[in-house]
Amino acid sequence: MKQTMKTLLIPIVCSALLGFASASQAADAKANYKTHCASCHGNDGKAKTRAGRIAGAKDLTVKAYQDLFTDEQMVQRLKDGVIDKGKEKMKPFKEKLSDDELKSLVAFVRKFAK
Repeated sequence: MKQTMKTLLIPIVCSALLGFASASQAADAKANYKTHCASCHGNDGKAKTRAGRIAGAKDLTVKAYQDLFTDEQMVQRLKDGVIDKGKEKMKPFKEKLSDDELKSLVAFVRKFAK
């Protein structure tokens, strides 16, 4: 009987831990967006901020714009930053955010276009 309880509890505990990790990643992505992105792209992703207008930030709610990039390309752009015509449009985040944080940030940003 004890073995059966252990067998039943293991998947339940694992599911709970995975759910917590997923919720934690979503919270981290939201916090990272607010810290690193919202000043230009806005809390709503529409880039209607003063800094966004000056930098020429893109409206992240436009699906056609987001569809121009795969998730991997978006992660790379976040890592390396964006330079257009010799001018830095977005600072690189490779020194500030881990690969997992960048992937979570991309998933968070994708929700703006849905």
